[in-house]
Amino acid sequence: MRILLAHTSLSGNTRDVARAIHARCEALGHAITWIDADIQTLAKACPEGAEHDLYVLGSWSINAGRTPPEMKRFIEDLVAAVGKPERVAVFGTGETQWGEEYYCGAARRIAAFFASPYQRLEIEQMPHGERDAANIQRWTDHILGIADTPIETTPHADAPRLHP
Repeated sequence: MRILLAHTSLSGNTRDVARAIHARCEALGHAITWIDADIQTLAKACPEGAEHDLYVLGSWSINAGRTPPEMKRFIEDLVAAVGKPERVAVFGTGETQWGEEYYCGAARRIAAFFASPYQRLEIEQMPHGERDAANIQRWTDHILGIADTPIETTPHADAPRLHP
């Protein structure tokens, strides 16, 4: 499967989660296009075209759970290039100390924008320890496992979280 894995990271926490997802996808034999939205554009990372079987997007959150401008620009470029893909899985990092309503807010907003059929992966601050590693692997295996399921037969895995 061809997977586009794009992320934005301020402190490196989201990048660490993206690396773990990348490693798992690669270990399972998938072709990965890696995009660090902080320093790369979609056009430079995908000169041959942005069509992929699965899009995996990761972000930290700014200002009361909003999406950082780098990820907003990436999403704008993605939609301009391929429209709104149906198969978008989203992960995020955040800090509950700023309030549960803001925790991983960018991930929630991105998933809602794409009406993602996949459950979000949310990591508190940085991935650390066996528990986070297992959660990342389990989530990655899950999104890969249902990526070939017809969208119309896959109920939204996170529907309650789409509504504020």
